[in-house]
Amino acid sequence: MPEEEKTPEQWRELLRATYDYPDEIQDAPRRRRRRLRRAHRHAERERTTEWIREQRRREPTTPAVALVVVAAVLVAGMLARFGPDWFSSDDRASSVTTSALPTPTGDQDAKPAGTASADPPAASPSPSAVDLSDADTVAEQFTRHYLTRNPPVDNDHTAAVRRAAPWAMPALVENLANSTDPAWGKLVSQGGVSTVSAVAVKPAGDDLPPDTPLRVWRTVTATVDVAGYTDNTQKTTLQTELTSTGDGWRVSRILGV
Repeated sequence: MPEEEKTPEQWRELLRATYDYPDEIQDAPRRRRRRLRRAHRHAERERTTEWIREQRRREPTTPAVALVVVAAVLVAGMLARFGPDWFSSDDRASSVTTSALPTPTGDQDAKPAGTASADPPAASPSPSAVDLSDADTVAEQFTRHYLTRNPPVDNDHTAAVRRAAPWAMPALVENLANSTDPAWGKLVSQGGVSTVSAVAVKPAGDDLPPDTPLRVWRTVTATVDVAGYTDNTQKTTLQTELTSTGDGWRVSRILGV
């Protein structure tokens, strides 16, 4: 006579069973013991899966039993991967700490598959590493970083604003980030990537306010090379206002954008 069909509760009782590790595993050093337990759980999972499969061939499948069988396989897989001791706070913390560590690779500079062909613009240095002592240098660095753009990597014009931010006043950074940028839209329509090959800085003309100890104006002309559907070189001129702050000069306003 065929074996009596198990009820869902009986299947649940099966899932409550814990692993009984052999003595040689329990007596092994801790690190080796964890590996041996994992191998033992994997073997137990395989045996459990095969046993359940054999039971299902012998018994008709009802929806309730089918759900319990699926749960059994899933729980067996989780236990084989982590084991019952995964629920211990000490072991779980150790597992999380280990998994959070970076995995060293042989070539840290290797690019992953699918990386855009164009190299992303170099990240700007941290504010603490930026030299703000000279107004002309600040105007040059701001312009160079602001006009270096790579739409496939940047996604929008605010990436260039962030790169130029160490040389700018916070109010200017916020204003540029929240405003539309026609030059960005033009670059995108050209399928282009822009790099700055040269920057010339000179005092502004008589049509702008004269320099003071706290504020100066500079005319900045950048040579921008665009690689896109059609390669070309452009000249971009910005009239920049620089303000002296407690830690040096920063660009506080720009004209021509």
